[in-house]
Amino acid sequence: MRKLGLIGGMSWAATEEYYKHINRGVQKRVGTGCSAPLLIESLNNCELSRLSSDEQWAAATETLIASAQRLEAAGATALMISANSMYRVADAVQAAIGIPQIHIIDETGEKLRADGIKSAAIIGTRNVMAERWYRQRLVANGVTLAPFDAEDGAELDRIIYDELMQGQVTEAARRTLRSIITDIDKLDVDAIVLACTELVMIVDPDANVLPIYDTARIHAAAGVDWILGE
Repeated sequence: MRKLGLIGGMSWAATEEYYKHINRGVQKRVGTGCSAPLLIESLNNCELSRLSSDEQWAAATETLIASAQRLEAAGATALMISANSMYRVADAVQAAIGIPQIHIIDETGEKLRADGIKSAAIIGTRNVMAERWYRQRLVANGVTLAPFDAEDGAELDRIIYDELMQGQVTEAARRTLRSIITDIDKLDVDAIVLACTELVMIVDPDANVLPIYDTARIHAAAGVDWILGE
């Protein structure tokens, strides 16, 4: 099996989900006594969340580049970042390393295309839902995206950053997500892209009114493929 590098800590809850998905995927395909060869560097989320200024993003880029280089030097044969929001700087990270990067948006787009999904709505942090760098890369895979709802974006940011990233799960948050998903169902889209790993703490991707594509689960499955050389 090939060793995979994972930049985590953004948040620790998201990294935990990746660790579970990747190891369960390896066990399912190789055997229950096996586990995934992973190199994980867990970064300080306090320095990498709710970024807004160019200076903050420049600093975050340098932090992720340094992390990626350490993982490469330690023997990782490919790289993954366990946070949708950090793929804003993925191209800069890729340019600074000599190993391939498994890109969460590309893997999700390929899955949507393979399943014949033509239109979708994104649920995640505000910068993922609203900004061009994420939306355009997904649209490049032939998917039409529903417009960004600023009110939903603000409430999702509050739930994700103030509750889920702190390990807090409330029934009020579950109700809010059910309401948002119900409203999206009225938009005549084919699916929802769950573009924040922490949201699986309050949303069941397998039991909803619309098909839900969990980007972390899709990303982790691609990581398993890499580990197994497929």
